[in-house]
Amino acid sequence: MFVRAVKNNKGNDDSYYCALVESSRDHLGVSKHKVLINFGKVPSESVPYLKAAFAKKKPRLVYDDEPSS
Repeated sequence: MFVRAVKNNKGNDDSYYCALVESSRDHLGVSKHKVLINFGKVPSESVPYLKAAFAKKKPRLVYDDEPSS
């Protein structure tokens, strides 16, 4: 599974359309993608956090040099 992010080409806003996609192969070996969840329009600042939420290896989004609140 992965998060697919497609840039929004309409208007001047900096946003993406995101979806959670499952990939598999059929009996001939051709890869198929199935959309499990459509997140809709997502601001560009939120895309890395959305991808990190569904990543196999969870990246650190908060670093030691940043003050914690």
